[in-house]
Amino acid sequence: MRVLVLGGAGFIGRHAVAALLARGHEVVVGSRHPERAARRLPLQAHACERRTVRLEQLLTADLWRPRVAAFDVVLNCVGILRQRGAETYDRVHHLAPAALADACALAGVRRLVHVSALGLDERVTSGFLTSKRRGETALRARAFDCVIVRPSLLDGADGYGARWFRRVARWPVHFVPASARGRVAPLDVDDLGVALAVLCEVDHPPSREIELGGSAQMTIREYLARLRVEQRGVGVRPALTLAIPHWLARIGSHVCDLLHVTPFSFGHLQLMQRDNVPRVNRLPELLRVTEITRGGNRQIDTRDCRSDA
Repeated sequence: MRVLVLGGAGFIGRHAVAALLARGHEVVVGSRHPERAARRLPLQAHACERRTVRLEQLLTADLWRPRVAAFDVVLNCVGILRQRGAETYDRVHHLAPAALADACALAGVRRLVHVSALGLDERVTSGFLTSKRRGETALRARAFDCVIVRPSLLDGADGYGARWFRRVARWPVHFVPASARGRVAPLDVDDLGVALAVLCEVDHPPSREIELGGSAQMTIREYLARLRVEQRGVGVRPALTLAIPHWLARIGSHVCDLLHVTPFSFGHLQLMQRDNVPRVNRLPELLRVTEITRGGNRQIDTRDCRSDA
């Protein structure tokens, strides 16, 4: 199978590339800066073809169609935390994916797998989250085979946000917004990569909208405490936790957005206020497909492989 991975040098994308290659597929990496991608890609992906793809410039099906022709599946892992010039939330998260889906249908691509996020309900107001919600709405309106994937909080040593969590966990004091009462289901990015690879190759995905998370659910405060123990050992002294008033945390989030510093943003503050866990966690059944396909048969119908969850 020939797969175009958009954002293939990013945190999610490079793990998906590694999983696809391990399963014997041909991968082409789409990146804003393909000349820089090699230093971020896993070693086994250095021989992959790399192409320049800038979603903010590809807002019509005609522009996408020659770029997706001759691929069996397109996997879109592109997302931006903050806007820069023409690279706006609406263009990258909404308009470009909608045009991409139309182009895939015209070019004979079998499926588009699109990585979104959990927590995109009507209560969110940040530009980051509302643009992702509009993108999902646009893809759901297409008759084409689009699979929307919503992961919970991602865990992995090579991610921008994940590195910050690890750094903060080592501090003697944890500053946590008082309103951050929601639970997350931390998901290992390697498991996400495998799940995305499975969704690219199976004949019948379990749903057009897939929610994924780890097996444990916890608050951000509890997650930081767990990371602290994992890094410093069981006997480490617990950090002092200071609850930051919501109004102050909101000001801080807008400052971070304005200055483009730290992964903390207004969108993330909103996500922390409510549970950000899968309603139905599809991860176990997708990983079970991986166990089955080790025997060499990749033409799997996930309806035959579902867990009891």
